[in-house]
Amino acid sequence: MPRSPQLLLGTRASQLALAQTNQVIEELRRLAPEVRCEIIPIRTRGDNMYELGRPIEGKSVFTEEIEEALVQGRIDLAVHSMKDLDVDSSTNIALAAVPKRANPHDVLVARENRKFSQLPSRARVGTSSPRRKSQLLAARGDLEIIEMHGNIDTRLRKLASGTYDAIVLAAAGLERLHLNRKATEVLPTHTMLPAVGQGALAVQSRTGDEKIIELIKKIDHLPTRREVGAERAFAKRLGANCRTPIAAYARSDLSKLTIEGLVASKNGRMLVRGRITSNNPNSHEVGEELAISLLEKGAEALLEED
Repeated sequence: MPRSPQLLLGTRASQLALAQTNQVIEELRRLAPEVRCEIIPIRTRGDNMYELGRPIEGKSVFTEEIEEALVQGRIDLAVHSMKDLDVDSSTNIALAAVPKRANPHDVLVARENRKFSQLPSRARVGTSSPRRKSQLLAARGDLEIIEMHGNIDTRLRKLASGTYDAIVLAAAGLERLHLNRKATEVLPTHTMLPAVGQGALAVQSRTGDEKIIELIKKIDHLPTRREVGAERAFAKRLGANCRTPIAAYARSDLSKLTIEGLVASKNGRMLVRGRITSNNPNSHEVGEELAISLLEKGAEALLEED
C-alpha cells in the first residue's frame, strides 16, 4: 500500500507565522485528507531585526531564508504573509496557491477603548509603516506618530505599558491569533486603505514540482488570487518599495474587478488616490492601469521623495 504523501512546510518561527501555516495545513487536509504535513520553522533576517529593535529594511528580510530553503530542497512549500512577498518573483519559485483571503483591513487598538475620532490631540500612535503613518496624518494631523517594531504580542505589551496611546495592526493578524477582541475599531478604507496583499497568504513551491503544485492548488482561491494579483501589479508598476507610502485594495465580483489605490507623501499632506472597475480578465493589467492613472495625476513626485 503506497504511503501518504508528506509535505515539509517552511515558515517563520513567529507565533503568527505558525498560526497561518497551521491554517494552510487544515485547509489542505480538508481537501486532501491523505496528505501528511510537518512545519519547519526558519529564522529570518527580519526576525533578528525585530529582536534587536532595528527598523525593517526591505520585504525580503522575512522571506529570503525561507525561499532559499525551498530552492535547496530542504522544504517542499513556503508559507508567507502575502504583504511580505516581493513583487518580483524568482524564476525558480512558483506561487502555487493563494488561499482565501482573511480580513484585509487595519484596526485601531487604543487605551481606554477609544475610537480613532476620540483620540486626544497629540495622542501617541505607534506604527513603523510609512503607509499607515501617512494616512493617519492625513486624517488627523494633530497625532504624534511614533516608530514601533516587534511582533504583535510585543506591540500589545508596549501599548499596555503606556508607551503608546494607540497602535494600528492588521485585522487578519489579530484574528489568526484569536486576539480580535483587542481591536477597538476597524478603520474604514477611506481612512486607512490596506497594504498590498494584506490579509492574504502566499504558498510557494519549486517551479518543477508538478505533483506538489497539482496537490497544493486545491486550496487556491481564484478571486483572492485575482485581487492580490491586481494589487501587486499596481505596486510593481509604481516601482514601490517597503518605504513607499502606497496602498491598494481590490475586490472581485463575478467578471468585474474593482481596485482602489493611493500614493501619499510621507507627512500625509498630499494623497493621490484613484479607483477603477474593469471587466478585463487580466487582473495584472487592471492594477497597472490604476498605477498609470495615479502617475498621470502626479504620484510620481511623491514616489521620488527621499
